Amino acid sequence: MTFRRCMALSMLVTLLMLLAACGASRPSAAPAAAGATAAPPASPTMGVDQGSMQGTAAAPMTSATAGMDHGGMQMGDSNAPYDAQFIDSMIAHHQGAIDMANQALKEASKPELKALAQSIVTAQQSEIKQMQEWRKAWYPDLASTAGMGMDMGDMQISADTSKPFDQRFIEAMIAHHQGAIMMAKEAQQKAEHAEIKTLAGAIITAQEGEIAQMQQWRKAWFGQ
Repeated sequence: MTFRRCMALSMLVTLLMLLAACGASRPSAAPAAAGATAAPPASPTMGVDQGSMQGTAAAPMTSATAGMDHGGMQMGDSNAPYDAQFIDSMIAHHQGAIDMANQALKEASKPELKALAQSIVTAQQSEIKQMQEWRKAWYPDLASTAGMGMDMGDMQISADTSKPFDQRFIEAMIAHHQGAIMMAKEAQQKAEHAEIKTLAGAIITAQEGEIAQMQQWRKAWFGQ
């Protein structure tokens, strides 16, 4: 055997030994179970509550929640006739004024406030009676509505005894009157019955005048 053949044979033997060693060191994969599929790679968001990832992409507010009561706001009833909604709201609003005025008749110290309170009771009781008659005549079969969906203002006198009762009454009644004026101005634009528009005008005139008077008293008596 020549020297070249010896060298070639030696290299072949060495190569075969290396291949055998590589095959022995490689682990064999376990056979997959019948019908099993490989699991997908884990997602970086897997296991995270998808609802918590919505952030600002929450569902938009629906009409069912848009008219809900928030801080003095009543729920509106778009299916009811507007005039019925106005009547139901204004009756409730007037009753709030009467309750506060009756409290002032007992607790106010200023005779001017007691006179105003009596005027409010007399006028608004009469208007409630008129509105009740209209509602019975115009909507005899209509159940109570949810009202106009507007801010009514204060509906009771503050219990903060750090202020004199007369000051608390003035502050509450001014805010209360402002709520009535806002509702009445809307009614002048939207009411179907001329009687409602006439009543709305009378409410605006009377209560704007009473607000101006109470503001003068508040400044004179309490420096505000």
